[in-house]
This record gives sequence, C-alpha cells and structure tokens, in this order.
Amino acid sequence: MTFEQNSKIPPGWQGGFAESNPAFAYPEPNLSSIPMTGNMDNINKLTRQQGVFWPEFSWLTHLGDPSSRCFQRFAHDISRLGYDDAGRIWSIICPQQGACLRSFACYNVEVTVTGVRGWVNEPDRELAGDMTVTGKVWFSPSSLSNWFVKHAWELFEKHHLSFPFDKEHAIEVTTHKVGDPNQPIFPVLKGQCPDFEAPKFAQHKKYAYEVGYLEVEIGPIVKLHNEKVDTFNEKIMDLFNIASGNMLKNGNVLTWNVWFTRPGLVDKKEWLTHAQRWRQSIDADHQPGGKSPPAMYADGSEFHPEIHPGEIIEDLREIIESLL
Repeated sequence: MTFEQNSKIPPGWQGGFAESNPAFAYPEPNLSSIPMTGNMDNINKLTRQQGVFWPEFSWLTHLGDPSSRCFQRFAHDISRLGYDDAGRIWSIICPQQGACLRSFACYNVEVTVTGVRGWVNEPDRELAGDMTVTGKVWFSPSSLSNWFVKHAWELFEKHHLSFPFDKEHAIEVTTHKVGDPNQPIFPVLKGQCPDFEAPKFAQHKKYAYEVGYLEVEIGPIVKLHNEKVDTFNEKIMDLFNIASGNMLKNGNVLTWNVWFTRPGLVDKKEWLTHAQRWRQSIDADHQPGGKSPPAMYADGSEFHPEIHPGEIIEDLREIIESLL
C-alpha cells in the first residue's frame, strides 16, 4: 500500500466547481442549486476518481442502544467517487455485502445509488455531496440449494409472482435523510461521522488521502401490491435483519465513513465495466468470510446474531403452502 497522503495529484486537475457558488462552502454546504443526476447517466463526463479502499459501515444492532454499535469494512475496491477536472461529482459506486442465517439462507445487500450531485476539491482534500439511494436485498446464489428457498422460488415462478433471487428482482428498501422521512436526499460530508467515535480498527488516517461520511435512515420496503408477495418480503426482511443485526430495520440509521485513496484518472470503459459487474452481480455470492472482515463491536469482539427465526420461517411456510 502506498502512502496516500504523500501521493501527488495526477495531471489535469483544474478545480473551480466548489468555488462557483458561495452556498457550496462549509460549514453547511447547500447544493440544492445543482440538479440531481442519475448515477450512471454521465459516465462520459468522468475524468477523475478516488477509490474507497476502506468503506467502513456502522449501525446499531439494537435500535436506541449506543453500546450495540457494530462496525464492518465492506470489500476493498468496490466503491468509487467519480468527477470531472473541475471537481463536479457525477457518479458514486457503492458496495455490497452479505449476511447468512445459519441453516437457512444467505443474502446479498447493496445500497444502490439513484441520484448524485456535489463537488470535490483535490488539493484541499475536501468534498461535499448529496445522494439518493435504495437498499436492495436478494438471496445469494448459494441459497438456492436450500430446499425451502428453491421450493418457494418455483412456486412463485409458477404463479408469476416476483421472487428476490437476483438484484433485478430484489426487495427494495426505501431510505431518507435522518429524521426526515419526506426527504430522500441526504448529504455526504467531509471528515468522520461526529455522532460517535470510530474504533482504531475502523480508521485509516495513516494511509487515506481523505475521508468523508454519510448517514441515511432506513424506511419501509417498497410494496409490490400483492398481499402474499409483500408479506413474504416483509418476513424475508425480518430474517435478514436477524442475520445482519437489524442493518436494514425500519428506523435504523446506517453510517458510512469512506476512506479514499489518492486521486487517479478515469478509464471510462473500465469504469463502466467495473460498475456494471457490481450492478449485475449475476454470479456474486457475498457471504461473510469472503472479502470482508466480520462485523465487530468497538471493543473488537465479533458480532454474532441472536438467531431465533423459527416463528418467521413458520409464517413463510404458511405463505408458501397457500400457493399450492
């Protein structure tokens, strides 16, 4: 690993976008004059990037209990911040992770970015942005070997009902600005989240070029207006939250401290390939123990879910039997 803080900025940087409107400045950047753009709509405008080599997620495994806060670094080299020579942000690639419920199933989870705006100042190592995202949860490929999951999928297919077997058919979880359910846009700001102190294992000051953070509150799942499917999806999310420590439980706040590598130039074809590979994830199976370390509490002890899923699985069984 190179020492990012001593790395030089590659040629081509012009800057100026951050200074183009006084409202963009700290301490409270107001970016509302910048249109929100689709995350994949302006790849042709990307010239520069910063990789998020250390995407450090944090959440409460028990809502309202600060001592239950967990920390987990998602896989390296998935997330990226893309912008132009002036410093205008056009695209952000977000990471995926997995969670397993012993003897039942494994899930993939992704925070899919749907809209972005903002600025980067490379020399000052600062950024400010706004995002909109949707959480997506679906069964990992390995789960289809479970007889229950496979049987449920076959029945849903038979009755032409949506089943979350890949990202395209994933259960969608709404998100919003913390404390404001009517505001889907939330900020990305410089520094680490001030609401708590991250433990040393979740900080990378020695190597990172810069750090930013975001906080987003989890809302309800998106309804598909079919009672059986919506009930099934709610139960699947209950099981997912058992396995993940309430990561996507309605009302929980997910925090992401993003530690960036030094700026680099964008190969647009590679960017599209990289983004598309993670967006599609046809063969990906992001189980714990793969590219990411286990979730841990601040004292370094590992998080282990309290697994008592019997009642939920019985409810799922009743839904499946009703389709026979």
